[in-house]
Amino acid sequence: MSALSVELLAAATPPPITDAGNTRLALAALAGIAVIVVLITRFKLHAFLALTIGAGVLGSVAGAPLAKTITSYTTGLGTTVASVGTLIALGAILGKLLADSGGADQIVDTILARTSEKRLPWAMALIAGLVGLPLFFEIGIVLLIPVVLLVARRSGQSLIRIGIPALAGLSVMHGLVPPHPGPLAAIDAIHADMGTTLALGVLVALPTLALAGPLFGRVASRWVDVAPPERMTPARASDDLEKRPGFAATACTMLLPVALMLAKALADVIVDDQNSLAYRIFDVIGTPLVALLAAVIVAMFTLGRAAGFGKDRLSSTVDASLAPIAGIMLIVGAGGGFKQTLIDCGVGQTILDWSKDWHISALLLGWLIAVLIRVATGSATVAIISASGLVAPLAANMSGTHTALLVLAVGAGSLFFSHVNDAGFWLVKEYFGMDVPQTLKTWSAMETVISVVALGFVMLLSVIV
Repeated sequence: MSALSVELLAAATPPPITDAGNTRLALAALAGIAVIVVLITRFKLHAFLALTIGAGVLGSVAGAPLAKTITSYTTGLGTTVASVGTLIALGAILGKLLADSGGADQIVDTILARTSEKRLPWAMALIAGLVGLPLFFEIGIVLLIPVVLLVARRSGQSLIRIGIPALAGLSVMHGLVPPHPGPLAAIDAIHADMGTTLALGVLVALPTLALAGPLFGRVASRWVDVAPPERMTPARASDDLEKRPGFAATACTMLLPVALMLAKALADVIVDDQNSLAYRIFDVIGTPLVALLAAVIVAMFTLGRAAGFGKDRLSSTVDASLAPIAGIMLIVGAGGGFKQTLIDCGVGQTILDWSKDWHISALLLGWLIAVLIRVATGSATVAIISASGLVAPLAANMSGTHTALLVLAVGAGSLFFSHVNDAGFWLVKEYFGMDVPQTLKTWSAMETVISVVALGFVMLLSVIV
């Protein structure tokens, strides 16, 4: 064994923990998280820097040597970026191709053309759910806002009645369904199976979207009534295109990675012989990296070529998709570094030891921790990554299904009550032309409904499966 391997092993092995040590580690975790919260909320520091500094504070308060703290942080960062970074990049490329080719507009126009005014809120939830599968939340909002405003104006219905289902569709996918960065990072930290988490995530997401989207939108529209602001209606991507891809080709391309990953999960259940050709084929094509890469390659033809994109336009679209995700990838990586520092200092084991006496479900504990970090920092990604690192030891003796449910519980908690420290809060406020109290009554309340309802379905599934 090399000297470097010995050093990494030593860094990853926390010392025996006494009661006094437990208290010190708890204080270290609180100090690290507190520093992150203060740096993000008070000093407006970028989350990447805040997480990096927070990891250093955590290690120092825990009494770990500086060299080992640095090793833990860099190891966690590198491991997280290696496992999640490529998936985030592929998802960004797929989303950019979907937006720039007019494929998203095609889905929107096709569904709306076949929907009565009474069912428009449900159509908007469906559109946002489909479009939100490969898109990051902020990109999805920018893409769907023109549609929401135009539909509300054309139908004469309340902007809130139309807009809340669209926002709910994007938010539910962002927090519960991979390949979004938060769920991906949680899957990596908790060592859950991607296919199982995806299948259960969709199962939880659909009823949650129905309750928090069209049904809650009906209630919220009674609380707040705003007209669609004229100044916030940007041009659509397809307005400058001579042609765009068809509905069926677009929908199949978007759902391809989901279908491949679900096929792998199904093969794991029904195929007994893991050495058979069928199992090995599904095991390869259902790997998230292969599934997303296949979808990107297919999208270049079904979306890019169908919209008339040449080689240069396809290349520039891919280039343009990667630059905006640099910050996201750094945040996710730094979150992985912070998570690894928590584990190597022994904080995760402390949580595990204490939870035995709390008589509280691991799923509920994961949700509560994510809620606290979300409300404090305003970042769903920071909340899900940090909470996943804290509760990861609880998954050691769980079945594969319950490990996936732990990921979903943490994801649900990371969506709780978006307010003034969340960039998404201000994005929705400006696009919808609302004031702060109105945004709290609609957007913030919707996020809370999503979080609580999703937890309810997760707990229900934990009893059934």
